[in-house]
Amino acid sequence: MKSLFTGRFEGYSVHHVKKDLLSGIIVGIVAIPLAMSFAIASGVKPEYGIYTACIAGILISLFGGSKYQIGGPTGGAFVPILLGGIVLTYGYEDLLLAGLMAGVLLCIMGFFKLGTLIKFIPRPVTVGFTAGIAVIIFTGQIANFLGLTNVKRHEYFIANIQEIIKQLGTTNTYSILTAVVCLVTIVITPKFFPKVPGALAGIVVSTLMATFLFSGQVATIATAYGQIPNTLPHFALPNITLERLQQLIGPAFVIAMLGGIESLLSAVVADGMTNSKHNSNRELIGQGGIANIVTPLFGGIPATGAIARTATNIKTGAVSPMSGIIHGVFVLITLLLLAPYASHIPLASMAPVLMVVAWNMSERHHFSHIVKLKSGDSLVLLITFLLTVFTSLTLAVEVGLVLAVLLFAKRMSEKLVVTKVLPDHSNKSEKVQPHVVHQQHDCPQISMYTIEGPLFFGAAQMFEQTIESTLHQQPRVLILRMGKVPFMDSTGEAYFNNIIENYKAQGGTILVTGVQGDLKDALEHNGLYDKIGAQHFFSIQEKQLQKLSII
Repeated sequence: MKSLFTGRFEGYSVHHVKKDLLSGIIVGIVAIPLAMSFAIASGVKPEYGIYTACIAGILISLFGGSKYQIGGPTGGAFVPILLGGIVLTYGYEDLLLAGLMAGVLLCIMGFFKLGTLIKFIPRPVTVGFTAGIAVIIFTGQIANFLGLTNVKRHEYFIANIQEIIKQLGTTNTYSILTAVVCLVTIVITPKFFPKVPGALAGIVVSTLMATFLFSGQVATIATAYGQIPNTLPHFALPNITLERLQQLIGPAFVIAMLGGIESLLSAVVADGMTNSKHNSNRELIGQGGIANIVTPLFGGIPATGAIARTATNIKTGAVSPMSGIIHGVFVLITLLLLAPYASHIPLASMAPVLMVVAWNMSERHHFSHIVKLKSGDSLVLLITFLLTVFTSLTLAVEVGLVLAVLLFAKRMSEKLVVTKVLPDHSNKSEKVQPHVVHQQHDCPQISMYTIEGPLFFGAAQMFEQTIESTLHQQPRVLILRMGKVPFMDSTGEAYFNNIIENYKAQGGTILVTGVQGDLKDALEHNGLYDKIGAQHFFSIQEKQLQKLSII
């Protein structure tokens, strides 16, 4: 336990407390409307978002791997997963269990030091599903923006759009007016009052207008979800059965993966803003093993690091995790004191908050840049984006990652170059060159090849076919120049073994030059080194081979 706090409060003083107190209160003010908005967008009551901001926010700051990380409910990967993948399909109780399971998975990932694997998630995949999520969140608020009634929520995008079109006749002019006022306030507040959170200002102004000018004409949190209770969350263990665990393992895995990615991305942003360095594995344990296991026990939804709130925390002068703890405590006190007033917030006031969040998270500039490249990355991005919008985030991420791996394998296979070479006697250095070999000039007794690039599953077959194309000539010696082969996987090993066996079967000799480092260790480990013979490996150059009368 001691290691969790090492260095996090080193040199902490009363002066730092003042800074963290100010930052924590400001971030808490920002977090309250967002927590309620994200909870409503996820298909659950707004107080569950507040519970999450309180409990997960405190625990992530206490036990996470970043000094500046602010945790809580977010509008990133979670909204479509929680709403479409769990709440609409299974219900709120299963959402709690899925969140707890995701916490356990994150904890396991942290213990096995998988936090650094975030760097292997391709950019086109993250931009694609982030843009897709932004579209889902934005369109999901159209009904509240227009004040539509009797709108049923569906799991898929097309069905939700059809439902909105079907209910357009119930448009409420007062709701539109409330939403527009809120949206305009959100947009202009930072220009005139940079230190005032735009979302909070928008909600306050539009709520006051709706309350005093056309009370009862627009739907509020109270009319849609009931009064927000000004009481502490209650502890309750979810009903855990083997059947429910098997049913929810898929959604839980997606929550864990995307939550981990979002949290670590937020920590990376914090590092860049503060010239600090987070502990990625401790971040996963703090977010998963502690926060996301404890929070569902009190009715909270899954939580992760929030990039916008973390950036606000840093910009307002935070110096330690204490600001995140203060933010959680402030949200809790606000719940206990002001919950009855928050119940009167119109749903039309919440809609612009999420629409602005969706617009800001859409990564539209990166999206358009990658599309304009018209490359394999563009294809991966578009497919991930379309699958996110029209099917599910789970499928989109799976397909996107598979396509990215295939694209990477194709690119790497193109890096492998296998060329037949001979000494260039017209050159003073007499280095071996590929242009010397042609139909009228070849050596029937010796075949020499230069191999450049990795011998892995995407290129190993081409390597074997190229080398064995000379078998019909029955050369006495095969020389493989492998100084520029960085590694060999099991597939490359299998094809290399085929070459060795075929040459030995016809009585030929294989000589290998330039093998170094990891490749040599791999050959020794898989037995190919002994199969070729240690005396047939050379670290020397062609001129020395010539002295051995091999060339």
